[in-house]
Amino acid sequence: MPPVLIDTDPGVDDALALLQAWGTPSLAVEAITTVAGNVPVSAATLNVFRLLALRDPRPAPAVAEGAAAPLGRTLRTATHYHGDDGLGDLGDWPPVGPRLAPEGAVDLMLAAARRHGRALTLIALGPLTNLALAVGADASAMRGIGRVVAMGGAVDVPGNVTPDAEFNIHVDPDAAARVITAGVPLDLVPLDATRQAVLSRAALETALTAAPTRIAERVRRFTARSFRVDGTRGMTLHDPLAVGLAADSSLARWETARVEIGRDGQTRRAEGAPNVRIARTVDAPRFLRAFLEALCRASS
Repeated sequence: MPPVLIDTDPGVDDALALLQAWGTPSLAVEAITTVAGNVPVSAATLNVFRLLALRDPRPAPAVAEGAAAPLGRTLRTATHYHGDDGLGDLGDWPPVGPRLAPEGAVDLMLAAARRHGRALTLIALGPLTNLALAVGADASAMRGIGRVVAMGGAVDVPGNVTPDAEFNIHVDPDAAARVITAGVPLDLVPLDATRQAVLSRAALETALTAAPTRIAERVRRFTARSFRVDGTRGMTLHDPLAVGLAADSSLARWETARVEIGRDGQTRRAEGAPNVRIARTVDAPRFLRAFLEALCRASS
């Protein structure tokens, strides 16, 4: 089973993606790094440990805290969507004691890249700040990774924070620009693809009812705010789709392209040699089945 490192900023859909990853037999989550994005990095780290305590995956991944701010910019969070704590403001999470790895996120990421090389899959669910810092420290090691699957961008569709920019790239466009020009093997999972992966509340309820555990009840509760905000169409599974495509790339059709990062985080097509592979058309029914199976497996 190939090793996986997840870089994340939980976030409701990040939380679902982590539970999904821990319930996906083909993904061996060896390490998790946190980054400022949906919430400040300290809250992101706390949320990872809350989810670890809830799920208790074995073996437990190493966890390292990463960048507290974008490269040269002020952090813009998404607490209006995820809640002040990032997980729906439930207010009754059991206390946890974070047990961080001795090294920081960048050092942990580089150690994994050097140790595993082409065997490593790195899944980036937040702004690319940690990846950019790792590229700055050792670009050769980062280029040697087998695959980087990053949720981010809006290539041929409108953005979700500006008319033409998606949140993760908009938060730290400088980092995204550094990563996309570094020669890392980058699979981009943009809004073009994630907006095809919409989960209805009824489908989630049905799946969780089949696995009635304390985890299922917690999932019901921390997703309630997102379903209210997203409305009747359902919750868009941005980060879970990235995890799903890391596990099974055949769930989407892909296009190689050259993409440049605009000043405010636009992901623009450009002339020249391809530097990314873009997820385009998603087999949404098959993905949703796989997602719910993994989530319920994580809830058993």
